[in-house]
Amino acid sequence: MNAKKVNIAIIGLGFGAEFIPIYQKHPNANLVAICQRNETKLNELGDTFGIKKRYTSYDDLLLDMEIDAVHINTPIPDHGLQSIKALKAGKHVACTVPMATTVEECMEIVELTQKKGLTYMMMETVVYAREFLYMKELYEQGQLGKIQFLKASHQQDMDGWPNYWPGLPPMHYATHCVGPVLALTRGEAEYVSCFGSGTIREELIAHYNSPFAVETTHIKFRNSDLSAQVYRSLFDVARQYRESFEVYGSKKSVEWPLIEGKPLVVHTAKRPEPEIPEEIESPDFAKLLPPEIQHFTTQGVYDSDEHQHLSFTQGAGHGGSHPHLVHEFIHALLENKSPYPNAKQSANITCVGILAHESALKGGEIIKLPEFTLS
Repeated sequence: MNAKKVNIAIIGLGFGAEFIPIYQKHPNANLVAICQRNETKLNELGDTFGIKKRYTSYDDLLLDMEIDAVHINTPIPDHGLQSIKALKAGKHVACTVPMATTVEECMEIVELTQKKGLTYMMMETVVYAREFLYMKELYEQGQLGKIQFLKASHQQDMDGWPNYWPGLPPMHYATHCVGPVLALTRGEAEYVSCFGSGTIREELIAHYNSPFAVETTHIKFRNSDLSAQVYRSLFDVARQYRESFEVYGSKKSVEWPLIEGKPLVVHTAKRPEPEIPEEIESPDFAKLLPPEIQHFTTQGVYDSDEHQHLSFTQGAGHGGSHPHLVHEFIHALLENKSPYPNAKQSANITCVGILAHESALKGGEIIKLPEFTLS
């Protein structure tokens, strides 16, 4: 890694392909390699974007001394092991959510970053979405007053999704709602209690021996008077897709819209009752980014003057977060500083979900977060 450029490899080119042009245009990144088991797709994307180094083997890629860091965008069950392999090979790691599927994998990742002096960042989209950044700005300016309570949800109908998705316990993929409630105040979860509710279809239960249609978790913050509530559903619940985050302060509160695409609702204390709520369109936060990648917060990653890609339109989902994630990771590596969320913070966020499901299976039993997830 030279003083001004980080050599990046992207692993997994489904969702991962969305990041190719962002890294290519970031002033401090070199996208030097891509990795995908499907050689036809690998070559197609390599040709399209002029990337010479192409790997069908992840293990072979990790032997490449030119690569400083990997950005992992593979299926959830692979995240922990692939992150561990990369850290053992001396590579910095950015990984899409969740960090891992077991507490043990999370612990090994944290220990490896400490042992080897490497950087790990979980690429949690919600904590860089424009709506979250707007609430964070209000909080940092003091406009929210004292934070009193936080709430978040992630509801999605996953019927028809392949591989490991059928019957997945709701809290095993909870970072999109756990992340923002902890991130606003940079808080840490101390312990959780979770209740399951309802029952999914018998054929779905069999996959993970998990019956719950909805899981609702209370998170007690460490060294704080705060708690948060998060809830999650994946099957047999009638609900439009919703990743929501809400914050309740003494001066102002901000609530996510009930219907996708509607404005946020900001409540201001001590106004006449009908004037308390107002709808606010969240501003964009491209101003926080280098000029070269600012347009990726609102336009298609593959916009009309480049290459069309049908899988995702930037700004229509994930709140324009992708360029912010890339910049946070690259900036952390260049400045030798900790990104948010770093390995411990990522483990705290991820283990909330893993342990919450365990709590639900035990009727809501309180379970403490392990020490390695705490600062």
